[in-house]
Amino acid sequence: MEANAGTADKIKALDELRTTVAEWQSAGEQVVFTNGCFDILHLGHIDYLEKARGLGDHLVVGLNTDGSVRKFKGKDRPVNAEEPRARMLAALAFVDAVILFAEDTPYALIRELKPDILVKGNDYLAENIVGADIVIANGGKVETVELVQGYSTSGIIDKIKNL
Repeated sequence: MEANAGTADKIKALDELRTTVAEWQSAGEQVVFTNGCFDILHLGHIDYLEKARGLGDHLVVGLNTDGSVRKFKGKDRPVNAEEPRARMLAALAFVDAVILFAEDTPYALIRELKPDILVKGNDYLAENIVGADIVIANGGKVETVELVQGYSTSGIIDKIKNL
């Protein structure tokens, strides 16, 4: 068995993840969903994901592909490619599954997975979170978690550039 089999196994294709989420929910377990770029993993990300996982039984992370990161963050991003970003997220004990998505938003992914709880940082208003309508219509809830101030990928990049 490969040393990385555990983390690589957490990175799922849509069909497989849809089945896994349905199995968790059939067992009465709450599935939490969040998404982002997670380009340079830092304390802000760890704290956010840990808090998100604390809201339910399983945490699924939708991860922007390299192309979608470039579209939103510019031609110099991401710093880390999608495969290493996915593996780093999958290595976290409180992340149960990672799925890549290339669309502008995770709306279609949320529609397919139907998580019980949708989470974003408190820099979002719950009513403006993409997919909130789907989750609420399915009897779920939308939560925001407090972010750790002073940590951002852009801030880290700027700091490195200024060394």
